[in-house]
Amino acid sequence: MSDQTPQQPGPAEPAGSAAPANPDFDAMTRDIADVPAVEVITTVAVHLMSSAAVNLGLAEDGADHKDLDEARKLIQALAGLVTASATEIGSYHAAPLRDGLKSLQLAFREASVVPDEPGQGPGEKFTGPVYG
Repeated sequence: MSDQTPQQPGPAEPAGSAAPANPDFDAMTRDIADVPAVEVITTVAVHLMSSAAVNLGLAEDGADHKDLDEARKLIQALAGLVTASATEIGSYHAAPLRDGLKSLQLAFREASVVPDEPGQGPGEKFTGPVYG
């Protein structure tokens, strides 16, 4: 994607003097048809991992963003995505995603006041029980 954004009227510009009527959106975005499926899948997985890590309190300001309910949902979605797509994206891409998923599952168990039983944690219905 390009760093260009449509021009918006600035504070000194009157509202009627906005950007050109037809911005060139083709120049601003990459056609989604040109993006390989493996890139889309891994990008979504990385976003899910990042968000889950933040909600587990693993970010710099961890305690400010800790929300285990949200983390559970994100880890569950990540597990479904990784499990369903592993054969399609190949071991080269799937292995690091599985490692990241397992790390998040273990971090979730550690962060929980009352940890889930093995096999009952987020995503474990897709991955099977996760042990440290």
